[in-house]
Amino acid sequence: MLEISLYSENSQPPHIIELSEEIYEWLAKSDFSKIGKSVTRKVFVEGEQEKLPLVKLSKENRKKLRNFLGEEIIRESDAVLTRLGDSPSKKEYQDGTNKLRKLQELLKGIENLQYQYLQRF
Repeated sequence: MLEISLYSENSQPPHIIELSEEIYEWLAKSDFSKIGKSVTRKVFVEGEQEKLPLVKLSKENRKKLRNFLGEEIIRESDAVLTRLGDSPSKKEYQDGTNKLRKLQELLKGIENLQYQYLQRF
């Protein structure tokens, strides 16, 4: 599993979103990777100060990321409904909605003002 993490400025634990390699690569090739610029910043991780390449979740970056994720959630919702049909098995449902759930988790994290930084790729 690969990860995207959200960090706060006040030493709270990061919010880590685990992604499959497929979803991670898709995000890396999408507009998601073009929003904001990673800059090495000091943050506390488990009580230790570390230097990490982070994107500042400024008002503008947050809005662009929110718009991107919102549009992708709409596209993925349509694709999921088409793929799953009327009566999917539990496994088909879980497998078929994984990307949608991860996009939703990313969106909620981006919208959470507790987090000021995003670490991706």
